[in-house]
Amino acid sequence: MRSTRIAVSAAMLGVLALPIASAAVATAAPATAASSDQVARPCDRPGPWVIGTKAVTISSKASSKSSAVEVLYRGHKFTVHKTRGNWHYITDATTGERGWVSGTYVYRQVYMCLD
Repeated sequence: MRSTRIAVSAAMLGVLALPIASAAVATAAPATAASSDQVARPCDRPGPWVIGTKAVTISSKASSKSSAVEVLYRGHKFTVHKTRGNWHYITDATTGERGWVSGTYVYRQVYMCLD
């Protein structure tokens, strides 16, 4: 009776471990073979810069006490050239105006892949 329980327990463990072992092999092969395809996925690259509030002021210097150059509203397209601390040097795509924006109000979108 006792040896039968041990045999059944060992068989059940083997059956339960089989899908885990085969799944590890199945997912390991495509990941190494298709490394160039994964770079093109949206979750593997940073998203575009966006404004996280209704409006943000472009300043002439990287300081909250500097003079305002322009106001960017939510939905404006802009390019970030460099970052100094929590400030980003940007160019407004619509007007071409350049200046500094606080990183508190400007951020990059993050994509999430569920695979």
